[in-house]
Amino acid sequence: MDADVPGTVLKRERTRDAVLELIETRSPGDAIPSERALCALLGVSRPTVRAAVDELVAAGLLVREHGRGMFVAPAKITQELVAGDRALSVPQAAGAWSSRLLEFTTLQAGARVGRKLRMSPAAEIVYVARLRLVNGAPMAIEHLHIRAELVPGLSARELESGDLYEHLRATHGVHVHEAVQAIEPTVVTRAEAGLLDVPELSPALLFERLTSDTTGRPVEYVHSLYRGDRYRIVSRLALGPAAEVAPDLEGHHPGIPPGDFAHGDAFASSTRGDIQAGG
Repeated sequence: MDADVPGTVLKRERTRDAVLELIETRSPGDAIPSERALCALLGVSRPTVRAAVDELVAAGLLVREHGRGMFVAPAKITQELVAGDRALSVPQAAGAWSSRLLEFTTLQAGARVGRKLRMSPAAEIVYVARLRLVNGAPMAIEHLHIRAELVPGLSARELESGDLYEHLRATHGVHVHEAVQAIEPTVVTRAEAGLLDVPELSPALLFERLTSDTTGRPVEYVHSLYRGDRYRIVSRLALGPAAEVAPDLEGHHPGIPPGDFAHGDAFASSTRGDIQAGG
């Protein structure tokens, strides 16, 4: 690496790219050279290397272990958005997804959730909090608010195993059709950090989703917190006509566990800062 590259920002960017290249040629758990070795290898100062490494640790690409060194972090769960003719279709995210129920109760909707679900604040909803895991590791905390009238007899087992929307379809006759979802960056609280096994104030992605059935009636309002160090979203956009028609892709929306919105159900995606209750 050229040690005479002018400009602190450019030098740090080149250093970061060089360390990224080292990461990309290794597997999760593999060691990378020490900061001192990287200084010699790249021809830059210790503060420049440390700044680049700190950024990659914060991004969840490197792990520091006291007394042992630096290692390539576990691979992130990647969710891809793909542009289709009318909406985005989403291939299934990798990994074996499971749930651990944190809370399950029936209560009044209240003003805010009632507005989103277009129901009286005094009407009942089923509130569910669950920890989502991928290959046994905590990935997200979900807070679900479902119209109680639509899911009589909804059981804890339905919420811990299988696909929630498949259970709604098969057991309760609720056919979800469309979801409007917003995504924004945030940080985790102390309580959330404990559940997700990350430090307090770690970066996270906040998903808010309003799901409607085939008649346009709101079915559920969900807000979910996904680990920023283990989850990322990739968009593939169609910017012009293709030479040939691509096959339809099926899958689930980011923030929705694999298998949900199955059977080709459509959804819409929004990057608005708030989800309007009317969908």
